[in-house]
Amino acid sequence: MNDRETLDALLAKIEAANTAYHEHDAPEITDAEYDALRREAEAILAAHPEWRDDAKALAQVGGKPASGFKKVIHRTPMLSLDNVFDAEEFAEFIARIRRFLGLKDEALEFVAEPKMDGLSISLTYEHRQFARAATRGDGTEGEDVTANILTLESLPRELPNDAPDFIEIRGEVYMTKADFLALNASQERQFANPRNAAAGSLRQLDPSITAKRKLSLFAYAQGETSKPVAQSHWDYLETLRRWGFAVNPLSRLVKEAGTETFQAEMGAERAALPYDIDGVVYKVNDLALQNRLGFVGRAPRWAVAWKFPAEKASTVLEDIEIQVGRTGALTPRARLKPVNVGGVLVTYATLHNEDEIARKGVRIGDVVELQRAGDVIPQILGVFKRGDGQPYKFPDHCPVCGSLAVRVDDDVVRRCTGGLTCPAQVVERLIHFCSRGAFDIEGMGEKTVREFHDAGLLCGAADIFGLPAHEGEIAKREGWGEVSAAKLSAAIAARREIGLARFIFALGIRRIGENNAKLLARHYGSYAHWKEAMLAARIIGSDARLELGSISGIGPAIAQDLLAFFAEEHNLATLERLEAGVRVQEEHAAAIDSPLAGKVMVFTGTLTMARPEAKARAEALGAKVTESVSKKTDFVVVGEDAGSKAKKAAELGIEILSEQQFRNLAGL
Repeated sequence: MNDRETLDALLAKIEAANTAYHEHDAPEITDAEYDALRREAEAILAAHPEWRDDAKALAQVGGKPASGFKKVIHRTPMLSLDNVFDAEEFAEFIARIRRFLGLKDEALEFVAEPKMDGLSISLTYEHRQFARAATRGDGTEGEDVTANILTLESLPRELPNDAPDFIEIRGEVYMTKADFLALNASQERQFANPRNAAAGSLRQLDPSITAKRKLSLFAYAQGETSKPVAQSHWDYLETLRRWGFAVNPLSRLVKEAGTETFQAEMGAERAALPYDIDGVVYKVNDLALQNRLGFVGRAPRWAVAWKFPAEKASTVLEDIEIQVGRTGALTPRARLKPVNVGGVLVTYATLHNEDEIARKGVRIGDVVELQRAGDVIPQILGVFKRGDGQPYKFPDHCPVCGSLAVRVDDDVVRRCTGGLTCPAQVVERLIHFCSRGAFDIEGMGEKTVREFHDAGLLCGAADIFGLPAHEGEIAKREGWGEVSAAKLSAAIAARREIGLARFIFALGIRRIGENNAKLLARHYGSYAHWKEAMLAARIIGSDARLELGSISGIGPAIAQDLLAFFAEEHNLATLERLEAGVRVQEEHAAAIDSPLAGKVMVFTGTLTMARPEAKARAEALGAKVTESVSKKTDFVVVGEDAGSKAKKAAELGIEILSEQQFRNLAGL
């Protein structure tokens, strides 16, 4: 299996793990295995950054809110954190902050907080009275667990007079190790770990069940507020303490040079703590710098979770299995004799691609050394003891359809050439089409898609919208019924109208992940315009192809895969069939009250503020930042030593702004 197929397989596992962990409080893999999966995926993405936008599972925050609870929209999204695993990676985190802000040698100050392993919670206070509590959910929308959180005696019911009229206080609901053991001893159903016990206890429809279980709370972050309460994160934590919240007493204000020492201290104390932690969170202390740094994807630029070191073990490699992804990539994984690695029973490990197998020299029957990095999915470090197996020969034909599997140019991934005649690719594409970031069809999960494909009900994406016509037949299938079949029909009907970005992403075009789909949707505005431009762009040298290359974030490799999709007649036929059953909404720019909203901008020359910060600020205010000047450009911001872009702007009569003029428009 090549890198691309390995990545696709990893992302599918990560998405499934996210659903099991966040939505069902029933993890199918351990934290260590999950981190290992993410770690392995990030390693592949580091070598292939052009695939970053396809990695939607890595950008996923939390899970869908449970259906039994009232939904709560977070005024400020509850996002997640990026991870690092050693001092070198943490140093790169600091270096990224410096590059973004344009800092030189100024020392940074951080607040270090033990990373709790619990359930994130947002507590809302209105007029200084506790109003409601909500879980993180998917980061934007959570579950209303107000009645349940009120069972915690440590929760402040009101705030002092100096508190804002409105404030969201974020924290973590957790269960101590002792309370977890006592709970498991008192009931037949056994929770896997304290985190799952805490989440399962808080997300009870009957608050009386929650009240019988001992839950604890640490507060550590701020959401929306009607007025500032501190100028630094450390001062904010001190304010929370004064207001009566429990704040982790191990939190510490540390200088940049002291972070490694604190990390070692927490690692040494970890086992003796009364609750589970899997690392330390480091946050830039200065709130003004936090605001400047902002967020990227699912995580803030100003904070990171430094996970504890990987744990190792050795076991027998029993087999090498090949999985086929939706792009035809053949991805290998090692099936292992189950082994306990740091309290987790490990059965599978990643092998990336055929080059990785050759480089490590692993064979079936070898005793291999495993590493579980940051409590996630394991990776094989190398051969511990040679068995009697022969060198592994990577298949040159697809194990599913038998088609030739080839490597093209410098691609490290071997791909099945069967295309949509390969059942594995068809099924994986259908699963992707129905997934969360795409059409998000309730009830059309992997199991259902495979069942309907095997039964001949699904051959392509458009067939999904014909399933309601088979409702009676579906109702008679094993495990179904009239009610469940009707619910599926209703769920499909509810997705006959979809946004352009989701529609583009759902098509499963190689390298077109959620972010790139949004870029294309914002640029072209409507499905008709996008399709027309893509068909025209197939003509070499056309203005449409030049336009595609001018979109910020759409590089040559991405453009090539996009146009390759439109070069295939079967893809065009799929689009025509979808057009008959789906209405694609036009993409409307967010209503942002800014003179830059909707403007196309180019930055050139040397600015006093770092280029990434300038670009991020412009985009946050609704602008589109591109790399080249064209007739569609509205502003060109010119710094010192500006070159050909400034000259071209003058020739085209485009308005040229100084950095100060840009700052004025941006409110800086």
